[in-house]
Amino acid sequence: MTQTLDSGTRHAPGTDPAQLPAWAALKGAACSLQALQAKDGSIADTADVETAGRHVRTLVGSIRELAPHFPHDADYHEALIGDLERWVASGMGTPDFLDSLVRFQPQLDRVDGRRHLVVFPMYTQNGSSSRYVEAVLIEVLWPDFIAELEAGEYSNKLFVPIRFLDFTPGYDTNSAVLFPETVAVRQTPQFTWGAIFADREAARFRRVVTAAAGITRLDLPEEARQLVEDQELAEKTFVMWDLIHDRTHMRGDLPFDPFMIKQRMPYFLYSLEELRCDLTAFRESVKIAGDDGATEETRRHARLVQYAVIFDRIFRFAITGSRVRNYDGLGGQLLFAWLHQHHVLHWTDTTLTIDWEEVPAVVIALGEKIQELYWRSIDRPKIAHWLAAYGLVSETLTPHPASVWARGPEALPLDGPPRGLTDAVLDDEFPLSMFFEALDRKMKDVIESTAGITGTSA
Repeated sequence: MTQTLDSGTRHAPGTDPAQLPAWAALKGAACSLQALQAKDGSIADTADVETAGRHVRTLVGSIRELAPHFPHDADYHEALIGDLERWVASGMGTPDFLDSLVRFQPQLDRVDGRRHLVVFPMYTQNGSSSRYVEAVLIEVLWPDFIAELEAGEYSNKLFVPIRFLDFTPGYDTNSAVLFPETVAVRQTPQFTWGAIFADREAARFRRVVTAAAGITRLDLPEEARQLVEDQELAEKTFVMWDLIHDRTHMRGDLPFDPFMIKQRMPYFLYSLEELRCDLTAFRESVKIAGDDGATEETRRHARLVQYAVIFDRIFRFAITGSRVRNYDGLGGQLLFAWLHQHHVLHWTDTTLTIDWEEVPAVVIALGEKIQELYWRSIDRPKIAHWLAAYGLVSETLTPHPASVWARGPEALPLDGPPRGLTDAVLDDEFPLSMFFEALDRKMKDVIESTAGITGTSA
């Protein structure tokens, strides 16, 4: 059974650290520091070092005052104060918070309701690319059925699902992850955890799907309706989805490096990797939903994950972000078109309908098609793999009329370095269909309104 903090510990009046004056002082000092920092986190103007030092001293004092609320993070907070003080003593050049980073180990203490105060000079994905001092108050989400899944077939020791309590401006964005690789350090350590804000993912999902279903006149099945109406239910569903998705990146018949780290390559390869992980979560959820040995709560969330994967992909991913190498957008487009072309999704009489009983087999078939591509990849040269991946996508989605890739290998610079092939991919190689162009216009304000959203603000 998962250890759970009782509701009195989590929510008793006066104990919420987000409401304490020390947290307000910490946020204020961090915001003031950000105004003085350069992109690498250093203080941009040496004339501001003294002022910046005062802000750091406020940070240190606030952390000391707040630390008793987080006794499980005592070693981390002690190291954090040391890193802050050394930064000031060294003249506030490029910050180095390696010592504190390696002492923050939330994956070792996954207790439902466990809170953490996290402060680092870091960039926030989908937010600022500068390593500003950011601070977040977070709470771990670790329901019993997730603990049971993780302890069994779906082990993922690095996965930490969390929700926001409060944050500095870097997280008043679309960023829904807290990753150690974003922190300013002198050398790269072994990464031992990755945290995902399930409350933000769930809140965005609920707002976007509610609007999209109304616009497209989609009649939501009863369980799907419950999912978009209930924030807590959606959060737990996204934790399950993320658990299986995250572990999939390093499992299966893969190209040598599924993350494609430090490699420059066509963005549609990233699309297929992320979609592969989501379709694996879908497939495994179908299996779990049919497992008589699983609890009813687990089976229910497995059914909900299937709705979440489809709706988030086709309604939010496809039309969120710019059209510049939008790999998540492309994955959403691909899933929608695949469902439509296999006659389980219909856009008729300006009404969207989905044949839900037939959906699982069709979605799993797309996942198997991507798995086949991956399985064959280790026997192919890199460029041949790229061409095969492009072929998989372009069988379902129509490339831009100006595409060089669409003309085939004879039009591509195959005798030069791979960079030439990557450069030949258009920023919007697979433009939005007319359906998504129309949906995008109607949904733009809704999508934009989800920036900075949390479970409490949904």
